[in-house]
Amino acid sequence: MTYPSYRFSVAPMMEWTDSHCRVFHRLLTRRALLYTEMVTTPAIIHGDRKRLLGFDVSEHPVALQLGGSDPEKLAEAAKIGADFGYDEININVGCPSDRVKEGRFGACLMAEPDLVARCVAAMKSAVDVPVTVKCRIGVDDQDPEVALDALAKAVVAAGADGLIVHARKAWLNGLSPKENRTIPPLNYDRVYRLKAAMPDVPIAINGGIPGVTEAKEHLAHVDGAMMGRAAYQEPWRLLAVDPEIFGEPAQHATMKDAMEAMMPYIADQLARGTRLHSITRHFVGAFHAVRGARAFRRHLAEYGVKHGAGIDVLRDAIALVEDEPVAAEAA
Repeated sequence: MTYPSYRFSVAPMMEWTDSHCRVFHRLLTRRALLYTEMVTTPAIIHGDRKRLLGFDVSEHPVALQLGGSDPEKLAEAAKIGADFGYDEININVGCPSDRVKEGRFGACLMAEPDLVARCVAAMKSAVDVPVTVKCRIGVDDQDPEVALDALAKAVVAAGADGLIVHARKAWLNGLSPKENRTIPPLNYDRVYRLKAAMPDVPIAINGGIPGVTEAKEHLAHVDGAMMGRAAYQEPWRLLAVDPEIFGEPAQHATMKDAMEAMMPYIADQLARGTRLHSITRHFVGAFHAVRGARAFRRHLAEYGVKHGAGIDVLRDAIALVEDEPVAAEAA
């Protein structure tokens, strides 16, 4: 990869990692690579591109994740994304939802490594930014030892700049998308073996990483670690990313400091007609192990959702929270 943020990233999550969320996360860590929600190629080619792809300049470095399986359409969507200014284009080969299965993209593509390779080659020919692949270690009855190697070798030969591997199989037959996040056992060693077999290929690991300490431990074996739900549901953990992963001071020592820095953005968005709840819904888990955290959540739940709710609602909620530990202690 061409930028060191690959060492730590926040996973793309449908209906969660929108632009408001990413602006918030960027105030918690300067260095993490942030991902968009997965956007399908038809949506980008035929839909409202500004709404789907627009982002705040503060979000850099930020990667666009695409869903699709048609090489030509993926190349077109990748070019559109690169022209919007994204730092990386990623193809989803890991999502197990029924929607992606029916659309022939996501985890079902683990069974078609040659097709994924053609998609990567087409995207690489269309853009100058890195093109990466996010995948599982296998799907359904596949042997992960065979399936992951087949996909990795194919996409790397096609020019992929890196892989992010969710260290679980996906069971498209028999498990729901929610169950696929927890029931298939984690197999971190399989991802470690892939890295050992492909030492020159940037490989990041994903799946069940609960905190920055654990992410740092993975970096002894792979090039990068990606946190998903832990980063979103407990964003206070991101305050430790820059000190613990990159050896740099945190941009903001406490969550209260980060939220104060978020106020101008929120005020601007409210003036544009954005509802307060569209932004503050990402703050639910912001405070941890401090008195007033529950009152903070309750206040936002009661008043933040009301029509016309203003920035004073957030300030009143923050005032209910006592002082927090600084970032270095948050991990």
